[in-house]
Amino acid sequence: MSKLPVATPDGGAEPADAGQKQLSTAVCRSVITALGRPANLFKVTARQVAGNSYRVNVVTGPDATSTRIAHSFFVAADENGNVTASTPAIRKVY
Repeated sequence: MSKLPVATPDGGAEPADAGQKQLSTAVCRSVITALGRPANLFKVTARQVAGNSYRVNVVTGPDATSTRIAHSFFVAADENGNVTASTPAIRKVY
């Protein structure tokens, strides 16, 4: 039985994913800058919903088994990842 050739990744797909990852990271930083850094910050995630709209979750907890979403925002961001609008509004808490 012959082996099938292994498919190589599409070279054009990686830069777009890398650019989106950088933009999501910038959105996370922008939210944390506006909110402040909570105690026991575990992670911040930003998922693109549509266009320049993101769902950002701020997850806290001492370890992976006891985390909770402390804050959740629906944000609009510019091409640099700066938050231009947020629901609910982001206010400095920490």
